[in-house]
Amino acid sequence: MTAPLGFVVCGAPLAARAIDVARALTDEGWTLSIGVSEAGAEWVDPDKLAVIGEHAVATRRRHATERRRTPRPEQVVAFPLTFNTANKIAAGIMDNHVTGTLCDALGTGASVLATLMVNDRLWGHPTWDGTLDWLTAAGVRFLDPRVGDVTRPEPLPSGIGEQVVDGFDPRWIVDAVAALPGDDS
Repeated sequence: MTAPLGFVVCGAPLAARAIDVARALTDEGWTLSIGVSEAGAEWVDPDKLAVIGEHAVATRRRHATERRRTPRPEQVVAFPLTFNTANKIAAGIMDNHVTGTLCDALGTGASVLATLMVNDRLWGHPTWDGTLDWLTAAGVRFLDPRVGDVTRPEPLPSGIGEQVVDGFDPRWIVDAVAALPGDDS
């Protein structure tokens, strides 16, 4: 069985486009292993996300005695990646299936593409520069949610979430994933 593409969704307005992104990825032939954080479920219905295309595989927390049903992803997309989750994974905190997937990916050297959705108010937090530096050094690639470029991330002005959601093109993720190391699609 080929490793699926990990697709994790955190809680920010851009999560409302997760179904569109998942559909674009599965249309390109990717099998998705999907995880939605509790906060992400406020923006997208995990059950609807899990049935996108014929290739989607919903993930859930496994009981410690259960075997893994799918291989570990060699590539992971965090769409979107929030301030909270980014800080947790930089600190190695695995307190839910989404942070677990991301920490595991970073620990094994899997490719990670993150679409940050962090506003300018949080960008100035004292830990943020260190988090960005750590994630960059770990090889995380960041996709700008306003223009689709893979670049050093920048803050989003507070209050433009709806504009970002409306202007986001799911193809940006497909193209960026195709350029990740380890792409075998």
